[in-house]
Amino acid sequence: MAARGLFGAIRTWAGWGVREFPDPTAPGRLLVRDYAKKPVIKGGKGSKGGVVSEALKDPEVCTDPVQLTTHAMGVNIYKEGQDVVLKPDAEYPEWLFQMNVGPPKKLEELDPETREYWRLLRKHNIWRHNRLSKNRKF
Repeated sequence: MAARGLFGAIRTWAGWGVREFPDPTAPGRLLVRDYAKKPVIKGGKGSKGGVVSEALKDPEVCTDPVQLTTHAMGVNIYKEGQDVVLKPDAEYPEWLFQMNVGPPKKLEELDPETREYWRLLRKHNIWRHNRLSKNRKF
């Protein structure tokens, strides 16, 4: 039975017959392909004549102290061009210098009357609930 289906025989209402495939070049039919061909790379893997790709390099580390104090190093995202020149402190907003850039404050260090305290307390409670519910079976 499987061999008949394999070699093109199909079951019809009148008996077994030969499967006829539709002619794609018949008038009124469109020839449609499902997938595009994979591009052929001349030379193949590890042989001569392959496509040369640019190797990724690490960025150069600047050790010049004058350059480090006057420019924002690593901010330029383009391949070409200069790094951004730092402006005087008077041209930046005041809140920029009041930001906490150190480790985050602990719950005991915050004033309970502030929004930061309650946000951190809620975050700690969510973490605690997640830790406790991780071991629960159902």
